[in-house]
Amino acid sequence: MTTPGFGPMRLCVLASGSSGNCSALVIGEGDDAEVVLIDLGLSPRRTRKELGAIGIDFARVRRVLFTHFDSDHFHTGWIGTLPRHMTQLVHRRHLGRGERENVLANVSEPYDGPIVLDRVTIHPHVVPHDELGSVSFRFEAAGGGTLGFATDLGRVTGEFINHLAAVDVLAIESNYCPRMEQESNRPDILKKRVMGGKGHLSNQQSAEAVRRIAPREHVVLLHLSRQCNTPDLAAAGHAGRAYQLTISRHDRPTPWIPIAPSCQPRVVPRVAATLFD
Repeated sequence: MTTPGFGPMRLCVLASGSSGNCSALVIGEGDDAEVVLIDLGLSPRRTRKELGAIGIDFARVRRVLFTHFDSDHFHTGWIGTLPRHMTQLVHRRHLGRGERENVLANVSEPYDGPIVLDRVTIHPHVVPHDELGSVSFRFEAAGGGTLGFATDLGRVTGEFINHLAAVDVLAIESNYCPRMEQESNRPDILKKRVMGGKGHLSNQQSAEAVRRIAPREHVVLLHLSRQCNTPDLAAAGHAGRAYQLTISRHDRPTPWIPIAPSCQPRVVPRVAATLFD
């Protein structure tokens, strides 16, 4: 797993979309590098396959960090099959659902504040998705380098902007094109859920959030709708960008994305917590 030049962390989105979400975060380099999965929305077989394709043995994964327990973020194939060497990190507000749906393994650790690992501190923030919310994360490596990760956002708030402000790398959903959503043959109740402030972000909402967060090096767009979006439409809001742009896919992993301290000055935008509410 030695990959020179990647810095303290690196990210690969194995797949992202309504058919399944899973990302791999590698902390450190060499044989003692730690592998954390963000969500388990792919089948066990496909997860192992995609990890192998990017050079990671599934046995190296020690922790899985959950944003929430929707079926595209936790595949039912993992129920009762999650290896004992993997610890589930689950927000306390999701424990009840996890217990009801029998998705919690024997080794689970609830969190509602910072998660401190050997070489990285993870700061969670609940965003308004559906009834229980989803969790966005700010990863801060001990050796420098910051990652913001946010999907299934519902809507953008000032608190969320402040939580991820000026990260080096930002992975954020850009789910739908409003015109395509409105013109689709989806049921009206689904359209209302997606666009009603507790579902997903449109391309325009995502691009505005990125502008205000002001990431310094790289942006990764997550969770594009296959029915109501296209990569070109999602990318349009980032024209003239100063950062690199990667668009995740539902069917194959992204390249490795290094997360290291930027050479650019850190300008942290602060906004009123209720500005977007």
